[in-house]
Amino acid sequence: MQLRHQILALAVLPLMLAITLITAFTTWQSSNLAQSSIEAFERNMLKAKESELLNLTNLALSAIKDVYDAGGSDDEQAKEQVRQILTSLDYGQDGYFFVYDYDGNNVVHPRQSFRPGRNWLDLTDPDGDQVIANLISKAKEGGGLHQYKWEKPSSGSMADKLSFAAGLDKWRWMIGTGVYLDDVFAQTAAAKADLKQSIRHTFVVVTLIAIPSVLLVFVTCMGITLHERRMADGKQKLLTQRIIDTQEEERARLARELHDGVSQNLVGVRYAFDLASRKVRANTADAVAAIDRGIDALNGAIKEVRDLSHELRPRILDDLGLTAALTSLGNRFQERTGITVSVESSSPDTLKPEANTALYRIAQEALANVERHAEASQVSIRIWSTKARVRMLIADNGIGFARKPANESQTYSGGLGLRNMQERMAHFRGILIVQTNEHGTALTAMFPKSANATTPAKAA
Repeated sequence: MQLRHQILALAVLPLMLAITLITAFTTWQSSNLAQSSIEAFERNMLKAKESELLNLTNLALSAIKDVYDAGGSDDEQAKEQVRQILTSLDYGQDGYFFVYDYDGNNVVHPRQSFRPGRNWLDLTDPDGDQVIANLISKAKEGGGLHQYKWEKPSSGSMADKLSFAAGLDKWRWMIGTGVYLDDVFAQTAAAKADLKQSIRHTFVVVTLIAIPSVLLVFVTCMGITLHERRMADGKQKLLTQRIIDTQEEERARLARELHDGVSQNLVGVRYAFDLASRKVRANTADAVAAIDRGIDALNGAIKEVRDLSHELRPRILDDLGLTAALTSLGNRFQERTGITVSVESSSPDTLKPEANTALYRIAQEALANVERHAEASQVSIRIWSTKARVRMLIADNGIGFARKPANESQTYSGGLGLRNMQERMAHFRGILIVQTNEHGTALTAMFPKSANATTPAKAA
């Protein structure tokens, strides 16, 4: 992937992931909350049904209490009166009371006339539940609830039914009544359908919000990427032109040095030796002096070549390290300009060769600026290390930058030389800080740990 695509992916993918997770969490939480509410609703409905059944059973027991209490255990007349009372106590299409004896024989069933007089102890529902036997068991225990499947009179279909059974122990009867739960389940199913619809609606709303947001981020990132790319292309063009200009300036400087220095000295050597040659042929007394003058001119040319070579790439930097190279640079600068230079180093040579070269060039450029602009009398160069991060400080006691207000220390960034220094530091992800006032200028170069070599450099 190209860099801009990677940036776009890093911007869009986390957003899409976050939206997806938020949507999933919101949906899950809403579903759980709604499911809990539905379950609570169902429980409340069932409790209401249970209370209703208990009240109905108590109502029936109250209706037959006088007859039941007055009749004996074999009082058929009392039993018949109770049958009639319970048969007449139906409520609604599907509400009625039923009676079975403890042996499973049906005594009362207002809705199914074929059941009275027959034994139904072994009757099972579609789920295999022994309905009558379990209801009788609840009645013998003192009364209780039992859920099963039974034919619903109003529809003729099987439905879930919840019944309460109580015992008339004197007559060995089980009396009960029940309510059908299909309306409860229907309301629960409707609530679940509403839940699904609500979740779908929430998902659609989140999607409608998320997609435009992602598109907005995408378009913004593309715009920023294109803008940054145009800026980078522009900076690259400026940098390329600056490199070309710098190369041309360096070539012009080398041409001047060669023409004005080395070339002139070599011409002087040639003239000196031509003169010495004529004097030797003429056997004059001052021939030796002419040769000595030619040798002196030749030594001057050699020195010019050596100095020029040293400026291009100091051999001492590769052989003895940064500290020795900076000391040599400072000595030669002091000899040439008369400005006192002190070099102090408390850091071992642990930088990569390229980083050493960058610091040397920064020091070289800084001394050149001091010579041209600072009007200083002394310069100090200090190198130290803090937590394995190499630092270099170059400070002078000159006049500072004239454009800066007096009595104010400010950070300064400008000029081709300073930009070149900053670009050298930026290559290693370092920082270059320039502070100046009327008392002088301080330049601080700070390298990160990544500029260090894997093993410390050894002095030759």
